[in-house]
Amino acid sequence: MRPVLSYGSYLGGTEQPGRQWIYTLRASAMLEDFFGAIRLKRGLERGRLSLDEAGGDVVGRCATADADDMNAALELAAGAARTWSAAPLERRMRVVEEFHDLVRAHHDTLVDLMIAEGHPRALARWEAAGMLANTGAATRSFLAGQMRYTAQDGPRTLQVRRVADGVVCLNPPQNATVANALLGIWALAAGNALVVRAPRSAPLGVMYALRELIAPALERAGAPAAALSVLCSEARGTLDQWLASPVVDDIMYFGSSEQGIAFGAECVARGKKPVLELSGNDICVVWHDADLDLAADALAEAFYGSGQICMVPNCAVVHPRVADELLARLRKRAAAIRPGPPEAPDALLSPVLRPDRFYDVLGQATEAGAELVCGGRRLDVHGRPDDTRGLFLEPTVLRVNGLKTARDLDAVRHETFFPLLPVVVPEDTGDAELLVAVADFVNTNEYGLRNSLWSGSERTVDTFLRLIRNGGLLKVNDSHIGFLPLLPTHGGTGLTGGPGGEANYPILRTSHLQGVSVARGVRPGAAVFAQAGSDDADVQEVSA
Repeated sequence: MRPVLSYGSYLGGTEQPGRQWIYTLRASAMLEDFFGAIRLKRGLERGRLSLDEAGGDVVGRCATADADDMNAALELAAGAARTWSAAPLERRMRVVEEFHDLVRAHHDTLVDLMIAEGHPRALARWEAAGMLANTGAATRSFLAGQMRYTAQDGPRTLQVRRVADGVVCLNPPQNATVANALLGIWALAAGNALVVRAPRSAPLGVMYALRELIAPALERAGAPAAALSVLCSEARGTLDQWLASPVVDDIMYFGSSEQGIAFGAECVARGKKPVLELSGNDICVVWHDADLDLAADALAEAFYGSGQICMVPNCAVVHPRVADELLARLRKRAAAIRPGPPEAPDALLSPVLRPDRFYDVLGQATEAGAELVCGGRRLDVHGRPDDTRGLFLEPTVLRVNGLKTARDLDAVRHETFFPLLPVVVPEDTGDAELLVAVADFVNTNEYGLRNSLWSGSERTVDTFLRLIRNGGLLKVNDSHIGFLPLLPTHGGTGLTGGPGGEANYPILRTSHLQGVSVARGVRPGAAVFAQAGSDDADVQEVSA
């Protein structure tokens, strides 16, 4: 049987024939018979088995690339960047519009591919929703306005514009390869050329998305084909090659904070701009006047993908007057979340490959006095307890009493990447004083991706919005993980985005500001002192 999909390396519009291949098997086959699936995968990749012997569990294959392939892609990108950056903004933004329409048209196939690579159905649908929200008409209009501002000052036309950096390389994370690789569409809209590494652990979805969604969008907008390359290559060698290449301008890196901050420093030392998407440790605050049912629903989002997503709630701070009620609701919701094969309609949990670390964090917390509200067990794919071989972890909730000492616990201080939600219950010191203390707790978080608040009081909401500085996104009385038009999907402060980190609009992060003046009939000698005493009264906006 032939694989459903087969992709060679894609170098600037041309597919290169494969010499060695990475095969993708359905994740459900791995769950049903892990060792049998591994034997099949290795047999195919080492040439001991033919595709006719593989059966129906092979989804597709991707060719592996070497350093020569990557060098060729970078050279093509450098040439394309020179012409594509000069294209009108309207044409470059059309690439995003075409891509948006293609995502809608390919939605079901895209979701099915992510499921095949191991994403639970609900998680895959959420990721696809993010792609659409991130590229919708309202977002496109807002970001086009950020790229260019023009005004008239007498004989001068003044413009502040953003100009493409050049060649952008993107290294998506292993846990959400497709959704994060597709952020590269905005680097292309800025006028950059894009080179993407498809991770060897999960290359097929990335190859499909860039070949079937981004490449056609570029063609429809009249962009040079060489502006896009995607190759399946080894991680460390590729990153070193990007760092050493004189043609690479920006590197979009996704990963842990410890490794990412160090990599960002290496980028700067090599003259590259790092665009870092690192760990998150999001905080959700629930005040005493919140709708507790809705707040509990939002907190249960912590268990999407077994918490192995950077933008889920990682810690809750709950007003002491409603803590018991909220925990009862949260316990009920956590108990209803079960594992299953990723194709299952209600599947939400993903396998966790390092349960030993989970138990280290959980044990530290309970030994320090935290209360285990629910969860804590290993489960098999059918939801049955299995303490030795279970690949899933039961959704786990901890109650942590006291705000001042909460960050002594790793479960609170750091991103854990498990289905583990610590609920911090502070001392009741009175609403005014407590709100300030909670806001300080949020602001002193070392990470800064998303934060959220649940409250029915406009005064509380207004105060919270005034006080909170941490994070790239702040949401009030809303889904913590839901995507919205205009607002960024990624980016943040502290250990989330590194030095200079902020909400990440890739079209802005992979471009730079430039001021322009086009004058007619101006005498240079007179112009030197012409602005002395000027109050800018004659400057008129032309466009935004």
